[in-house]
Amino acid sequence: MPAARLWLVADNRLSVRDRELFLAEPHIAALSVSAGPGRGPLTVPMWYQYEPGGEAWVLTEAASMKARLIEAAGRFTLMVERVAPTTRYVSVEGPVTRTVPQTDELLLEMTERYLPPEKVPAYLAFAKELGPQVAIYLRPERWLSSDLGPS
Repeated sequence: MPAARLWLVADNRLSVRDRELFLAEPHIAALSVSAGPGRGPLTVPMWYQYEPGGEAWVLTEAASMKARLIEAAGRFTLMVERVAPTTRYVSVEGPVTRTVPQTDELLLEMTERYLPPEKVPAYLAFAKELGPQVAIYLRPERWLSSDLGPS
C-alpha cells in the first residue's frame, strides 16, 4: 500500500470517545476466536453488550463451540460495522475476564437491547428452552476503528 494511502487510513481513526460510543450502539457483532492450529478463526454473528469504559460481554450456550474455543484461547474479538450514513467500523480484542452463568437480569438486558418491547416476552420464553447459558466478559485491549466518510 502506498505511503499516502496508509496516512489516509490512519487519519480516519475514531477518537476513543467516538469508538466507545459506536461500540455501545446495538449493532450485531462478528465474534471471532481462534479455532486452533491449521484453521481460520471461528467467526459468528452475536448480540453483545457494552458501555463506554467498561467490558463487553456476550451470552452463549455453556456447551457451545464458541464457549469452548473462547475458554481455550482466553480471548476473542468483536467487530461491528455500519454502512449508513457513513461506512464505519470498530473492532475490539482482549482477554476474557470472567465467565458467569446467565441470570434472568442479563438475559433481559440483552434482549431489550436488540428487540422491540412487544417481542421481548416471546424471545425470553424461547431463550429459556436453549439450556444453560453463560455470559463471557472481554476487557477491551486492542482497538481498530475507522470512519470512511460518506458511502
